[in-house]
Amino acid sequence: MVADKERVLIAGAGPVGLVAACALAEADIPVTIVEQSRELPKDLRASTFHPPTLDMLERFGVSDRLVEQGLVCPQWQFRDRAEGVVATFDLGLLSADTNHPYRLQCEQWKLTELLRARLEARDHVDLVYEAEAVGARQDDTGATLLVRRPDGSTEEMRGSYLIAADGARSAIRKSLDIAFEGMTIPEIFLSMSTHFDFAQAIPDLAPIAYVTDPNEWAVLLRTPSLWRVLLPTDPNQTEEQIKDPETMQARLQALCPNDAGYDIVHATAYRVNQRVAASFVSGRIFLAGDSAHVNNPLGGMGMNGGIHDAINLTEKLTKVVKGDAPLDLMGRYERQRRKVTLEAVQAQTLRNRQMMNETDPAQRRAYHDDLRSIVADPRKHRDYLLKSSMIQSLRDLEAVA
Repeated sequence: MVADKERVLIAGAGPVGLVAACALAEADIPVTIVEQSRELPKDLRASTFHPPTLDMLERFGVSDRLVEQGLVCPQWQFRDRAEGVVATFDLGLLSADTNHPYRLQCEQWKLTELLRARLEARDHVDLVYEAEAVGARQDDTGATLLVRRPDGSTEEMRGSYLIAADGARSAIRKSLDIAFEGMTIPEIFLSMSTHFDFAQAIPDLAPIAYVTDPNEWAVLLRTPSLWRVLLPTDPNQTEEQIKDPETMQARLQALCPNDAGYDIVHATAYRVNQRVAASFVSGRIFLAGDSAHVNNPLGGMGMNGGIHDAINLTEKLTKVVKGDAPLDLMGRYERQRRKVTLEAVQAQTLRNRQMMNETDPAQRRAYHDDLRSIVADPRKHRDYLLKSSMIQSLRDLEAVA
Protein backbone atom coordinates (compact mmCIF):
# COMPACT_ATOMS: atom_id res chain seq x y z
CA MET A 1 0.00 0.00 0.00
CA VAL A 2 1.29 3.43 -0.98
CA ALA A 3 1.43 5.90 1.91
CA ASP A 4 -1.32 8.52 2.10
CA LYS A 5 1.32 11.26 1.83
CA GLU A 6 1.60 10.18 -1.81
CA ARG A 7 -2.02 11.21 -2.45
CA VAL A 8 -2.73 12.42 -5.97
CA LEU A 9 -5.09 15.35 -6.51
CA ILE A 10 -7.42 15.37 -9.51
CA ALA A 11 -9.31 18.48 -10.59
CA GLY A 12 -12.51 17.62 -12.45
CA ALA A 13 -14.93 14.70 -12.04
CA GLY A 14 -15.84 14.22 -15.68
CA PRO A 15 -14.95 11.02 -17.59
CA VAL A 16 -11.24 11.91 -17.77
CA GLY A 17 -10.82 12.74 -14.10
CA LEU A 18 -12.78 9.72 -12.89
CA VAL A 19 -10.99 7.28 -15.22
CA ALA A 20 -7.67 8.61 -13.89
CA ALA A 21 -8.96 8.29 -10.31
CA CYS A 22 -10.10 4.70 -10.83
CA ALA A 23 -6.80 3.69 -12.39
CA LEU A 24 -4.81 5.15 -9.49
CA ALA A 25 -7.17 3.90 -6.77
CA GLU A 26 -7.01 0.36 -8.11
CA ALA A 27 -3.23 0.60 -7.87
CA ASP A 28 -3.75 1.45 -4.16
CA ILE A 29 -2.75 5.08 -4.64
CA PRO A 30 -4.80 7.54 -2.54
CA VAL A 31 -6.69 10.12 -4.59
CA THR A 32 -8.76 13.22 -3.97
CA ILE A 33 -11.05 14.40 -6.76
CA VAL A 34 -12.45 17.92 -6.63
CA GLU A 35 -15.52 18.90 -8.64
CA GLN A 36 -17.02 22.35 -9.10
CA SER A 37 -20.62 21.12 -9.34
CA ARG A 38 -22.79 19.99 -6.44
CA GLU A 39 -23.11 16.62 -8.18
CA LEU A 40 -21.48 14.83 -11.07
CA PRO A 41 -22.22 16.89 -14.17
CA LYS A 42 -24.62 15.38 -16.71
CA ASP A 43 -23.05 16.88 -19.81
CA LEU A 44 -25.05 15.88 -22.88
CA ARG A 45 -22.45 16.69 -25.53
CA ALA A 46 -20.33 13.53 -25.67
CA SER A 47 -22.10 10.27 -26.43
CA THR A 48 -19.83 8.23 -28.72
CA PHE A 49 -17.49 5.58 -27.33
CA HIS A 50 -14.95 4.23 -29.80
CA PRO A 51 -13.80 0.57 -29.74
CA PRO A 52 -10.41 1.05 -28.01
CA THR A 53 -12.00 3.21 -25.32
CA LEU A 54 -14.40 0.40 -24.45
CA ASP A 55 -11.42 -1.98 -24.41
CA MET A 56 -9.66 0.29 -21.93
CA LEU A 57 -12.71 0.59 -19.70
CA GLU A 58 -13.02 -3.20 -19.38
CA ARG A 59 -10.46 -3.10 -16.56
CA PHE A 60 -12.98 -1.20 -14.44
CA GLY A 61 -15.83 -3.59 -15.15
CA VAL A 62 -17.97 -0.90 -16.78
CA SER A 63 -17.86 -1.64 -20.53
CA ASP A 64 -20.58 -4.28 -20.40
CA ARG A 65 -22.71 -2.01 -18.21
CA LEU A 66 -22.35 0.81 -20.73
CA VAL A 67 -23.35 -1.53 -23.55
CA GLU A 68 -26.45 -2.49 -21.58
CA GLN A 69 -27.38 1.19 -21.20
CA GLY A 70 -26.32 2.30 -24.67
CA LEU A 71 -26.91 1.67 -28.33
CA VAL A 72 -24.48 -0.57 -30.24
CA CYS A 73 -23.75 0.87 -33.70
CA PRO A 74 -21.80 -1.54 -35.96
CA GLN A 75 -22.11 0.87 -38.88
CA TRP A 76 -21.82 4.59 -39.51
CA GLN A 77 -21.98 6.55 -42.72
CA PHE A 78 -21.34 9.60 -44.82
CA ARG A 79 -24.36 10.87 -46.70
CA ASP A 80 -25.17 13.66 -49.12
CA ARG A 81 -28.20 15.72 -48.21
CA ALA A 82 -29.58 15.45 -51.78
CA GLU A 83 -28.15 12.14 -53.01
CA GLY A 84 -28.43 9.96 -49.91
CA VAL A 85 -25.83 7.38 -48.86
CA VAL A 86 -22.28 8.01 -50.04
CA ALA A 87 -20.42 5.38 -47.98
CA THR A 88 -21.32 3.10 -45.10
CA PHE A 89 -18.48 1.94 -42.87
CA ASP A 90 -18.66 -1.48 -41.24
CA LEU A 91 -16.84 -1.71 -37.90
CA GLY A 92 -17.22 -5.47 -37.99
CA LEU A 93 -14.02 -5.42 -40.07
CA LEU A 94 -12.18 -4.64 -36.80
CA SER A 95 -13.29 -7.83 -35.04
CA ALA A 96 -9.66 -9.04 -34.88
CA ASP A 97 -8.45 -5.69 -33.54
CA THR A 98 -10.82 -5.00 -30.65
CA ASN A 99 -13.26 -6.67 -28.28
CA HIS A 100 -15.79 -4.04 -29.29
CA PRO A 101 -16.05 -3.76 -33.11
CA TYR A 102 -18.66 -1.01 -33.02
CA ARG A 103 -19.30 2.50 -31.80
CA LEU A 104 -21.39 2.74 -28.69
CA GLN A 105 -23.84 5.59 -28.37
CA CYS A 106 -24.21 6.22 -24.64
CA GLU A 107 -24.34 9.51 -22.73
CA GLN A 108 -21.04 10.18 -20.96
CA TRP A 109 -22.72 10.79 -17.58
CA LYS A 110 -23.63 7.10 -17.48
CA LEU A 111 -19.91 6.34 -17.43
CA THR A 112 -19.22 8.83 -14.65
CA GLU A 113 -22.02 7.37 -12.52
CA LEU A 114 -20.56 3.87 -12.91
CA LEU A 115 -17.04 5.06 -12.10
CA ARG A 116 -18.19 7.00 -9.05
CA ALA A 117 -19.87 3.89 -7.64
CA ARG A 118 -16.62 2.01 -8.10
CA LEU A 119 -14.61 4.75 -6.40
CA GLU A 120 -17.00 4.98 -3.45
CA ALA A 121 -16.35 1.33 -2.72
CA ARG A 122 -12.62 1.93 -2.21
CA ASP A 123 -10.67 3.26 0.74
CA HIS A 124 -8.38 6.28 0.40
CA VAL A 125 -10.63 7.95 -2.20
CA ASP A 126 -12.19 11.35 -1.49
CA LEU A 127 -14.64 13.03 -3.85
CA VAL A 128 -15.12 16.68 -2.91
CA TYR A 129 -18.03 18.56 -4.48
CA GLU A 130 -18.60 22.31 -4.78
CA ALA A 131 -14.86 22.89 -4.98
CA GLU A 132 -13.77 24.88 -8.02
CA ALA A 133 -10.11 24.59 -9.00
CA VAL A 134 -8.83 28.15 -9.38
CA GLY A 135 -5.06 27.73 -9.40
CA ALA A 136 -2.09 25.58 -8.55
CA ARG A 137 1.54 25.78 -7.57
CA GLN A 138 4.23 23.22 -6.80
CA ASP A 139 7.60 22.61 -5.22
CA ASP A 140 10.07 19.75 -5.10
CA THR A 141 7.91 17.61 -2.81
CA GLY A 142 4.38 18.12 -4.07
CA ALA A 143 1.62 20.19 -5.64
CA THR A 144 -0.87 22.56 -4.04
CA LEU A 145 -4.34 23.05 -5.49
CA LEU A 146 -6.28 26.19 -4.66
CA VAL A 147 -10.07 25.69 -4.63
CA ARG A 148 -12.94 28.13 -4.19
CA ARG A 149 -16.16 27.27 -2.40
CA PRO A 150 -19.65 28.58 -3.32
CA ASP A 151 -19.50 31.18 -0.52
CA GLY A 152 -16.35 32.65 -2.08
CA SER A 153 -13.94 31.25 0.51
CA THR A 154 -10.79 29.51 -0.68
CA GLU A 155 -8.73 26.66 0.66
CA GLU A 156 -5.59 24.81 -0.29
CA MET A 157 -5.21 21.09 -0.85
CA ARG A 158 -1.87 19.37 -0.87
CA GLY A 159 -0.85 16.27 -2.79
CA SER A 160 2.20 14.60 -4.22
CA TYR A 161 0.99 15.21 -7.80
CA LEU A 162 -1.90 16.97 -9.51
CA ILE A 163 -3.88 15.95 -12.60
CA ALA A 164 -5.69 18.84 -14.28
CA ALA A 165 -8.85 17.44 -15.86
CA ASP A 166 -10.68 20.71 -15.31
CA GLY A 167 -11.79 21.37 -18.88
CA ALA A 168 -11.03 23.64 -21.79
CA ARG A 169 -10.95 26.75 -19.61
CA SER A 170 -8.59 25.06 -17.16
CA ALA A 171 -7.61 27.42 -14.37
CA ILE A 172 -4.70 25.13 -13.60
CA ARG A 173 -3.31 25.37 -17.13
CA LYS A 174 -3.68 29.16 -16.97
CA SER A 175 -1.97 29.35 -13.58
CA LEU A 176 1.00 27.51 -15.07
CA ASP A 177 1.15 29.94 -18.02
CA ILE A 178 0.88 27.11 -20.54
CA ALA A 179 -0.19 28.41 -23.95
CA PHE A 180 -3.33 26.91 -25.51
CA GLU A 181 -2.49 27.18 -29.17
CA GLY A 182 -4.93 26.87 -32.06
CA MET A 183 -8.07 28.45 -33.46
CA THR A 184 -11.73 29.11 -32.78
CA ILE A 185 -13.94 27.64 -35.51
CA PRO A 186 -16.01 30.43 -37.13
CA GLU A 187 -19.44 28.79 -37.03
CA ILE A 188 -21.41 28.07 -33.88
CA PHE A 189 -22.58 24.48 -33.42
CA LEU A 190 -26.26 23.97 -32.60
CA SER A 191 -27.20 20.61 -31.08
CA MET A 192 -30.86 19.65 -30.80
CA SER A 193 -32.38 16.48 -29.33
CA THR A 194 -35.75 15.07 -30.35
CA HIS A 195 -37.80 11.88 -30.01
CA PHE A 196 -38.54 11.91 -33.76
CA ASP A 197 -37.17 8.73 -35.37
CA PHE A 198 -35.20 9.87 -38.39
CA ALA A 199 -34.55 6.25 -39.39
CA GLN A 200 -38.26 5.85 -40.16
CA ALA A 201 -38.22 8.86 -42.46
CA ILE A 202 -34.80 8.70 -44.16
CA PRO A 203 -34.01 5.58 -46.24
CA ASP A 204 -31.02 3.45 -45.20
CA LEU A 205 -30.00 5.80 -42.38
CA ALA A 206 -27.30 4.50 -40.04
CA PRO A 207 -27.43 5.44 -36.33
CA ILE A 208 -24.45 7.77 -36.90
CA ALA A 209 -24.54 9.80 -40.09
CA TYR A 210 -22.43 12.71 -41.33
CA VAL A 211 -24.49 14.54 -43.94
CA THR A 212 -22.58 16.76 -46.36
CA ASP A 213 -24.19 19.65 -48.23
CA PRO A 214 -22.80 22.75 -49.93
CA ASN A 215 -25.20 25.00 -47.97
CA GLU A 216 -25.68 23.32 -44.60
CA TRP A 217 -24.10 20.08 -43.41
CA ALA A 218 -25.63 18.06 -40.57
CA VAL A 219 -24.79 15.25 -38.19
CA LEU A 220 -27.47 12.79 -37.09
CA LEU A 221 -26.75 10.71 -34.00
CA ARG A 222 -29.08 8.20 -32.44
CA THR A 223 -28.86 7.69 -28.67
CA PRO A 224 -30.81 5.11 -26.62
CA SER A 225 -33.73 7.50 -26.13
CA LEU A 226 -33.36 10.38 -28.61
CA TRP A 227 -31.94 11.51 -31.91
CA ARG A 228 -29.46 14.37 -31.87
CA VAL A 229 -29.04 16.78 -34.74
CA LEU A 230 -25.93 18.95 -35.06
CA LEU A 231 -26.02 21.93 -37.43
CA PRO A 232 -23.55 24.76 -38.17
CA THR A 233 -24.90 28.19 -37.34
CA ASP A 234 -24.15 31.82 -38.19
CA PRO A 235 -21.84 33.15 -35.43
CA ASN A 236 -23.31 36.63 -35.82
CA GLN A 237 -26.60 35.47 -34.35
CA THR A 238 -27.31 35.71 -30.65
CA GLU A 239 -28.03 32.57 -28.65
CA GLU A 240 -31.65 33.73 -28.35
CA GLN A 241 -31.90 33.93 -32.14
CA ILE A 242 -30.19 30.58 -32.68
CA LYS A 243 -32.43 28.79 -30.18
CA ASP A 244 -35.66 30.50 -31.18
CA PRO A 245 -38.22 27.63 -31.21
CA GLU A 246 -39.67 28.56 -34.61
CA THR A 247 -36.22 28.89 -36.15
CA MET A 248 -35.08 25.50 -34.80
CA GLN A 249 -38.32 23.92 -35.98
CA ALA A 250 -37.83 25.33 -39.48
CA ARG A 251 -34.25 24.06 -39.67
CA LEU A 252 -35.30 20.55 -38.68
CA GLN A 253 -38.18 20.60 -41.16
CA ALA A 254 -35.75 21.63 -43.91
CA LEU A 255 -33.55 18.68 -42.99
CA CYS A 256 -36.40 16.17 -42.83
CA PRO A 257 -40.09 17.15 -43.21
CA ASN A 258 -42.24 16.04 -40.29
CA ASP A 259 -45.97 16.84 -40.48
CA ALA A 260 -46.42 16.30 -36.74
CA GLY A 261 -43.71 18.83 -35.88
CA TYR A 262 -40.58 18.23 -33.84
CA ASP A 263 -40.50 17.96 -30.07
CA ILE A 264 -37.17 19.57 -29.23
CA VAL A 265 -36.41 18.31 -25.74
CA HIS A 266 -32.97 19.86 -25.44
CA ALA A 267 -30.92 22.38 -27.40
CA THR A 268 -27.51 23.89 -26.88
CA ALA A 269 -25.44 26.30 -28.96
CA TYR A 270 -21.71 26.44 -28.42
CA ARG A 271 -18.47 27.64 -29.92
CA VAL A 272 -15.88 25.08 -30.90
CA ASN A 273 -12.11 25.35 -30.66
CA GLN A 274 -9.22 23.39 -32.12
CA ARG A 275 -6.47 23.93 -29.57
CA VAL A 276 -3.57 22.01 -28.04
CA ALA A 277 -1.62 22.97 -24.93
CA ALA A 278 2.03 23.79 -25.55
CA SER A 279 2.93 21.19 -22.91
CA PHE A 280 1.01 18.50 -21.06
CA VAL A 281 3.48 18.20 -18.18
CA SER A 282 4.80 20.82 -15.79
CA GLY A 283 6.86 19.23 -13.05
CA ARG A 284 4.38 17.41 -10.81
CA ILE A 285 1.28 18.73 -12.59
CA PHE A 286 -0.20 17.01 -15.64
CA LEU A 287 -2.88 18.11 -18.10
CA ALA A 288 -5.38 15.60 -19.51
CA GLY A 289 -8.52 15.77 -21.61
CA ASP A 290 -9.98 19.14 -22.54
CA SER A 291 -7.47 20.99 -20.37
CA ALA A 292 -4.79 19.68 -22.75
CA HIS A 293 -6.61 19.67 -26.07
CA VAL A 294 -9.99 20.44 -27.63
CA ASN A 295 -11.35 19.74 -31.09
CA ASN A 296 -14.57 19.87 -33.08
CA PRO A 297 -17.00 16.98 -32.47
CA LEU A 298 -16.99 15.66 -36.04
CA GLY A 299 -15.70 12.14 -35.44
CA GLY A 300 -16.45 11.82 -31.74
CA MET A 301 -12.82 11.96 -30.66
CA GLY A 302 -12.86 14.48 -27.80
CA MET A 303 -14.00 12.42 -24.81
CA ASN A 304 -12.31 9.31 -26.19
CA GLY A 305 -8.98 11.06 -26.57
CA GLY A 306 -9.27 12.38 -23.02
CA ILE A 307 -9.87 8.89 -21.65
CA HIS A 308 -6.85 7.67 -23.62
CA ASP A 309 -4.85 10.46 -21.97
CA ALA A 310 -5.99 9.34 -18.53
CA ILE A 311 -5.00 5.72 -19.08
CA ASN A 312 -1.59 6.60 -20.53
CA LEU A 313 -0.89 9.16 -17.81
CA THR A 314 -1.86 6.94 -14.88
CA GLU A 315 0.06 3.92 -16.15
CA LYS A 316 3.21 6.01 -15.95
CA LEU A 317 2.31 7.95 -12.82
CA THR A 318 1.66 4.71 -10.93
CA LYS A 319 5.25 3.67 -11.59
CA VAL A 320 6.52 7.07 -10.46
CA VAL A 321 4.47 7.12 -7.25
CA LYS A 322 5.56 3.60 -6.33
CA GLY A 323 9.21 4.43 -6.90
CA ASP A 324 9.58 2.17 -9.92
CA ALA A 325 10.41 5.01 -12.31
CA PRO A 326 11.73 8.59 -12.12
CA LEU A 327 9.48 11.61 -12.62
CA ASP A 328 11.12 12.05 -16.02
CA LEU A 329 8.94 9.18 -17.26
CA MET A 330 6.03 11.63 -17.42
CA GLY A 331 7.78 13.36 -20.29
CA ARG A 332 6.94 10.33 -22.40
CA TYR A 333 3.27 10.83 -21.57
CA GLU A 334 3.52 14.30 -23.05
CA ARG A 335 5.48 13.19 -26.10
CA GLN A 336 3.08 10.35 -26.85
CA ARG A 337 -0.25 12.01 -26.23
CA ARG A 338 0.67 15.38 -27.71
CA LYS A 339 1.85 13.65 -30.88
CA VAL A 340 -1.41 11.70 -31.14
CA THR A 341 -3.43 14.84 -30.50
CA LEU A 342 -1.67 16.85 -33.20
CA GLU A 343 -1.15 14.18 -35.84
CA ALA A 344 -4.28 12.05 -35.42
CA VAL A 345 -7.11 13.68 -33.49
CA GLN A 346 -6.65 17.29 -34.61
CA ALA A 347 -5.80 16.29 -38.17
CA GLN A 348 -8.75 13.90 -38.51
CA THR A 349 -11.35 16.25 -37.04
CA LEU A 350 -10.12 19.12 -39.21
CA ARG A 351 -10.32 16.90 -42.31
CA ASN A 352 -13.85 15.92 -41.34
CA ARG A 353 -14.85 19.56 -40.99
CA GLN A 354 -13.24 20.44 -44.32
CA MET A 355 -15.16 17.65 -46.03
CA MET A 356 -18.44 18.68 -44.42
CA ASN A 357 -17.92 22.37 -45.28
CA GLU A 358 -16.81 21.88 -48.89
CA THR A 359 -18.88 23.89 -51.39
CA ASP A 360 -16.96 23.35 -54.64
CA PRO A 361 -18.88 20.72 -56.70
CA ALA A 362 -15.74 19.13 -58.14
CA GLN A 363 -14.06 18.86 -54.75
CA ARG A 364 -17.23 17.43 -53.21
CA ARG A 365 -17.38 14.76 -55.93
CA ALA A 366 -13.73 13.94 -55.32
CA TYR A 367 -14.35 13.50 -51.58
CA HIS A 368 -17.35 11.28 -52.23
CA ASP A 369 -15.56 9.20 -54.86
CA ASP A 370 -12.67 8.69 -52.47
CA LEU A 371 -15.01 7.49 -49.71
CA ARG A 372 -16.73 5.08 -52.12
CA SER A 373 -13.39 3.66 -53.23
CA ILE A 374 -12.34 3.14 -49.61
CA VAL A 375 -15.41 1.10 -48.61
CA ALA A 376 -15.15 -0.93 -51.84
CA ASP A 377 -11.63 -2.13 -50.95
CA PRO A 378 -11.51 -4.33 -47.81
CA ARG A 379 -7.91 -3.37 -46.96
CA LYS A 380 -8.52 0.37 -47.39
CA HIS A 381 -11.81 0.05 -45.56
CA ARG A 382 -10.15 -1.57 -42.54
CA ASP A 383 -7.24 0.91 -42.56
CA TYR A 384 -9.68 3.83 -42.58
CA LEU A 385 -11.59 2.33 -39.66
CA LEU A 386 -8.41 1.77 -37.67
CA LYS A 387 -7.69 5.49 -37.97
CA SER A 388 -11.22 6.83 -37.47
CA SER A 389 -11.74 4.53 -34.47
CA MET A 390 -8.49 5.75 -32.88
CA ILE A 391 -6.91 2.29 -32.78
CA GLN A 392 -4.08 3.17 -35.14
CA SER A 393 -3.07 6.25 -33.14
CA LEU A 394 -2.69 4.11 -30.02
CA ARG A 395 -0.48 1.68 -31.91
CA ASP A 396 1.63 4.46 -33.40
CA LEU A 397 2.42 6.09 -30.06
CA GLU A 398 4.27 2.97 -28.88
CA ALA A 399 7.09 4.01 -31.20
CA VAL A 400 7.41 7.36 -29.41
CA ALA A 401 10.30 7.17 -26.94
